[in-house]
Amino acid sequence: MSAPGRVRILLHLRAAEGEVAAVEEAYHRISKDLAGTPGLLGNELLRQITDAGAYAVLSEWESMAAFRDWEAGAAHRGTTSPLRPFQDGERPSPFALFEVTAAY
Repeated sequence: MSAPGRVRILLHLRAAEGEVAAVEEAYHRISKDLAGTPGLLGNELLRQITDAGAYAVLSEWESMAAFRDWEAGAAHRGTTSPLRPFQDGERPSPFALFEVTAAY
């Protein structure tokens, strides 16, 4: 059960044919680099069942403040850069921020 106040970030990715392995490799590399990041509770790489090239990374943070602190830090852009080429440009924004307001 997730506590209210936690934040989940959803990053939409798009892998062209032949890029699936590159997306998965970049995800694993970034996840290893982010291990131990203050406030990061975990993340998952999700693959859309009905569209083999559609992925999302779902990360969970203890609070919006923890996420914003990490996002404002010097290492943020460099650490996440391996997935940047795969951000889904078909969407108005490749990411969305959600605050948990209730959970069971």
